[in-house]
Amino acid sequence: MQLRNNRVESIDVLRGFVMIIMALDHVRDYFHYDAFMYSPTDLAFTNSFLFFTRFITHYCAPVFVFLAGISASLYGAKRSRKQLRFYLLTRGLWLVFAEIFIITLGWTFNPAYPLANLQVIWAIGVSMMVLSAMIYMKRLYILLIAVLIIAGHNLFDQVHVEGNGITAFLWSILHQPEDFVVGNFKIFVRYPVVPWIGIMALGYYLGSLYHAGYDAVKRKKILLFTGLGMITVFILLRWFNFYGDQAQWSVQKNKVFSLLSFLNISKYPPSFFYTLVTLGPAMVFLSLAEKPLNAISDKVAVFGRVPFFYYLAHLYLIHFLAIIAVIISGFNPADMILSERVNRVAALKGYGFNLLVVYLVWIGIIVLLYPCCKWFDRYKRTHQSAKTWLTYM
Repeated sequence: MQLRNNRVESIDVLRGFVMIIMALDHVRDYFHYDAFMYSPTDLAFTNSFLFFTRFITHYCAPVFVFLAGISASLYGAKRSRKQLRFYLLTRGLWLVFAEIFIITLGWTFNPAYPLANLQVIWAIGVSMMVLSAMIYMKRLYILLIAVLIIAGHNLFDQVHVEGNGITAFLWSILHQPEDFVVGNFKIFVRYPVVPWIGIMALGYYLGSLYHAGYDAVKRKKILLFTGLGMITVFILLRWFNFYGDQAQWSVQKNKVFSLLSFLNISKYPPSFFYTLVTLGPAMVFLSLAEKPLNAISDKVAVFGRVPFFYYLAHLYLIHFLAIIAVIISGFNPADMILSERVNRVAALKGYGFNLLVVYLVWIGIIVLLYPCCKWFDRYKRTHQSAKTWLTYM
């Protein structure tokens, strides 16, 4: 196991990869012409390159949440459960606050706060608060609860609570993504928390594989065979359209689109199949990534060591550049001051660029952010012992 300043480098590399890929999806939201017309996974309109541009980013949220669970376990390995509980509870509260007031502002650039966007950071925050109570349970019970949630929450897919009331809102918070309007204020619940709690709990359980003294060969075998097993279960169950995803696949006009249909799984909320096909490869990656860093992985790990800083920076930078792009394209920059999701703004239909431009903007953003993240990584590692607030970043 590779350590640098008490960090597991294979975890940082995986987290860094998914953070980099995540930016591609957000650049596509703000720059791609077709993003204002249809979903990239809509088989009636998409193409294979666009579909996989979206599909590859499916790995970001579940891997990020899963690794947050592993990191919580590593944090607690050197502290008392009381200290771990306090950290998880307070960091969870901080992340929920940050999602509503800091990250939402990055999405909208609207200081009037016409909406609250409850997405991945919110889900991580709530999951951490729940985990702060779960850490007192026996480890086997944590695993059982994680597996039951991940594999069983799709049993409730047909349970719907309609309307704009408190019951519908609470059910949406738990399982059913929905939008709500309270006067002129909108609440977008994109990440119902129950499935994400299961994913984080699974990460926390497996985090013990990285505790000091654990046999590296055994750890890599467990991760490899667990990951391969998850991929195998996904393929077998998905092939027969068995339980695991409310969106079933079907034979399409050609083999490529049949494959796209097979892979067209549900993220909102993350289905059993979605979790299998994302966390399975992630575990295989972790099992194979325990080796000295090379020139590429060393740079990727920089992003993985400062995920929250990177998340904020990339979001504000993408939105700022999108305003410049809107001006260059002859649209009104005020239309990028949002009171709605960007791809729902009717005035912006007709704005945007092809996928090549999207990829070039994405690469440019990663290049711009690298020195910033490298600086903050160095600052964090040299000051963290004296500045407790850095553990929340």
